[in-house]
Amino acid sequence: MFQQELQIINFEGEAIYYGPIFSHEQKVTFFDDLVKGIEWKNEEIIIFGKEIISKRKVAFYGDEGIEYTYSNKTKKGLVWTEHLLKIKSIVEGYTQVNYNGCLLNLYHDGNEGMGWHSDDEKEILPNSSIASVSLGIERKFSFKNKSSKETVSVQLENGSLLEMKGAIQKHWLHALPKSKKITKPRINLTFRQFLK
Repeated sequence: MFQQELQIINFEGEAIYYGPIFSHEQKVTFFDDLVKGIEWKNEEIIIFGKEIISKRKVAFYGDEGIEYTYSNKTKKGLVWTEHLLKIKSIVEGYTQVNYNGCLLNLYHDGNEGMGWHSDDEKEILPNSSIASVSLGIERKFSFKNKSSKETVSVQLENGSLLEMKGAIQKHWLHALPKSKKITKPRINLTFRQFLK
């Protein structure tokens, strides 16, 4: 199950791809439990002053008192589920970092994606580790350097872990490109370190 870490980015921040970290049984169990057991809601985003309801669904879980504000909306952390705590523990074993919050995204198919952005909100501990777990269909994930415009992409496999840390959010954007070829869902969990 464990494979060699792949350093995708190693200047102006770091991105490390660990590949799949779960057994086949864990992938199936975790995916099914997250689909059924998470309090999913459609994302409400404000773009140019207008509120738009996204197709993808989101949820935010965290330690008591943890809140997260982005797109002019504040989310209060829901109480961790048993399966989320299991996934968090496995992830922490790889990254050697303790996380106190997790943002989850459910993409129903390739028509749903995420444009270029950085996870640099003020509640997140500066230069901290963000651990991104993928469950479900494999999707392409891209980085773009803010200065040079250089792009780097990786295929995020089912059950895989990608860690972003250091100054990467300051110097790089990242995105989940849309693709009409993808007809199956993907769940993404991003474990983060929030300021208390």
